[in-house]
Amino acid sequence: MNFDFSKLSSTDAFKLLSSVVVPRPIAWVVSQSAQGGLNAAPFSFFNVVSSDPPIVALGIGPRGGQLKDTSRNILDTRQFVINLVSADLAEQMNRTSLDYEADVDELARAGLAAAPSLVVAPPRIAQSPAALECEVWQVLDAAPQRVIVLARVVAMYLRDDALMDPAKFYVDTPALRLLGRMHGAGWYAHTSDLFQMRAPDAANDPKVRPAQGH
Repeated sequence: MNFDFSKLSSTDAFKLLSSVVVPRPIAWVVSQSAQGGLNAAPFSFFNVVSSDPPIVALGIGPRGGQLKDTSRNILDTRQFVINLVSADLAEQMNRTSLDYEADVDELARAGLAAAPSLVVAPPRIAQSPAALECEVWQVLDAAPQRVIVLARVVAMYLRDDALMDPAKFYVDTPALRLLGRMHGAGWYAHTSDLFQMRAPDAANDPKVRPAQGH
């Protein structure tokens, strides 16, 4: 069956997209208000889109027709931290998705500790195995009260035991035991069922035309 998105409601488009673009990494965002209050919330419309410069994209929808606290904080301060979610932090991450009042510290409610960031003002989640410190690069207004944030990664924290060779920047990604977001409400995936497939060698494929010099 084919779907013409110009004829679909945003709800139905979301159902289709979120069901097939999986697993999606989870951005567990810590932001800080202009007054210094902390907010933590998870988002799954997130990914890295460039390495030079290092840019990540984060989509944040509205809540009740209004900007979410995360959106407001990011627009006000232009900084935030994306923490990655390991399997042992699933329950705490899930709890921070609750619709708390703006003055509630979700980290404290979920029993999480904050650790100072290297460059930006908002802290990282101390228990998270990896965190990206971000500064806003560009903001796109996708729809009323819905924003797409393109942010430059200015620093990164990575748990020591996940580094196989710090000098060569080799990361033991499976050791992070990260979670991914799946299709319907409440569905997640472990990133532990892995297999490796080497890229094909064009030199050994007679149907591939060799590259021509200029």
